[in-house]
Amino acid sequence: MATKAFESARRGTKVVTEPLERHYDYEETRGLVALVSDAVTQILKKGEGAFTDFRAAGSRWRQGDAYIFVLDPDGNMLVHPDPAMEGKNELGLKDIGGKPIVRGLIDAATVPGKPEGWYHYQWPVPGGLLPRWKTSYVRLVEAPSGKRYVVGSGVYNDRMERAFVIDAVADAVARIQKSGEAAYPFLRDPTGPFIAKDAYIFVIDPDGVELVNPAFPTLEGHSLLEMKDTQGKAAIQEMLQLVQTIGEGWVDYMWPKPGDSVSTRKSAYVRKATIGNTWVLVGCGVYLADAPKARRKATQMTAADLMALVRDGAALLEKEGEKAFSAFRTKGSKWFHNDTYLFVVAMDGTRAFHAAEPASEGRNDTGIKDALGRPFGRMFLEVASSPSGEGWVHYMYPEPGNIFPAWKSAFVKRVTFPSGKQHFVGCGIYNMQMDRPFIEDVVNRAAALVAARGKDAFSELRDKKGPFLFMDTYVFVMSADGTELVNPAQPSLEGTNLMNLRDLEGKAVAMEEIAAASKDGSAWVDCYWFKPGTNLPAREQAYVRKVDARGETYFVGSAVYLD
Repeated sequence: MATKAFESARRGTKVVTEPLERHYDYEETRGLVALVSDAVTQILKKGEGAFTDFRAAGSRWRQGDAYIFVLDPDGNMLVHPDPAMEGKNELGLKDIGGKPIVRGLIDAATVPGKPEGWYHYQWPVPGGLLPRWKTSYVRLVEAPSGKRYVVGSGVYNDRMERAFVIDAVADAVARIQKSGEAAYPFLRDPTGPFIAKDAYIFVIDPDGVELVNPAFPTLEGHSLLEMKDTQGKAAIQEMLQLVQTIGEGWVDYMWPKPGDSVSTRKSAYVRKATIGNTWVLVGCGVYLADAPKARRKATQMTAADLMALVRDGAALLEKEGEKAFSAFRTKGSKWFHNDTYLFVVAMDGTRAFHAAEPASEGRNDTGIKDALGRPFGRMFLEVASSPSGEGWVHYMYPEPGNIFPAWKSAFVKRVTFPSGKQHFVGCGIYNMQMDRPFIEDVVNRAAALVAARGKDAFSELRDKKGPFLFMDTYVFVMSADGTELVNPAQPSLEGTNLMNLRDLEGKAVAMEEIAAASKDGSAWVDCYWFKPGTNLPAREQAYVRKVDARGETYFVGSAVYLD
């Protein structure tokens, strides 16, 4: 169904030709606005004849990653550097996250009385394959012919201007005041306009209860009124006081980025929205560039240390069974110190022992899920039931005394008590640095799955709530000719041949990965990529295994980003 803004652009509502006055913090943004504004002026003067100017390679309209594009209100791409797109209707075009690109661009420029707007989505640079965050500025213009066009250009970066945040909050407030609580699902929709990069809309009621928070959904329904940030600021109280006294404004505080548990300096714009006889606070924030970040608690144990501890515990359980529990409960011992402790679970999912939460013993954890909905109780059982009987499980769970979920990495091992009954013993560490043992573990498990099931395993490797996708890590699968078959982080690459794709330093990575794994069965390969979901280049080490299954040869891999 078309939006009202989309329909108004088609029906012929009067076009306001002057953009709204705004302040932008970054020169790159101001330059982008000037470029699009000048393109609008060209169309006002020359009409459709300006399109030929926009297509000239090397001109100010088309230089490198920067270019002018033109759409009509029906979604037909009239000017674009990709000849495969020009002249076609692209209304159904979506980015890798499912965001409707062309419809979003048209909607941003066709709000009645507002002839301009911003839209954020993931899109490859010209000639590239890997999507990156792009921010596009668009304007609606009426040519001398009477036809209407949406003219725009974009930049590839991770920055969120304060002006973007103000716009998002204003749009959210309008939607809430019109639809009430029925608007909340739209604010949570990852394919909608209210979530982009690391920005999202949040809603809080007058009592400080979080009603909407798509980045940290476990906070919804909880009162944050007494919560203080890492510098002791009662940020929610300050926001509520601000909107009650002057209606809107900015509040600076420390808050984690989505997917993180360590706070970073954030500046949030908040406004009051009325719903009947009551009101709610609506906000959105920008994480400040080069802002101070709270120090992450240092992890004392390495992956190898944790594996050794669990294996030692397993050896003691094999010898003593339940009698070992008393040693495991001793605080200050090798088994129980600081945030390090052992847990023991029967193979039906029932907790037999938990040093940190003894009251939970006897509880069945088979159905327990983390903050992202990942069934880590079942993942434990699957790892412990595997032929090796041991492995890693990664999940998001709040640290003791913290409301924000953090990534926790647990190593578990199957063990048989003297009584003959089987359990598994495990231990987990928060925010453990991703390392080679984790990558080899997830690739080995994925390779075993592919070897047993062939292509039928691919859907499980793509499951965002499954064991093969966590933190910045995911499993990919290539065919012998270099075609990407599985890539849950960048699904737009699936079906594309990557044999000649080169990284940021010119290395033909897929070609090298296939050659190295073909020779030795498995191999580590270094490369330099943008991290998924960001525009930040990072050193990457990929581990790849050759797998033969059902007459086909596959290359299964994963990678660790070295920050």
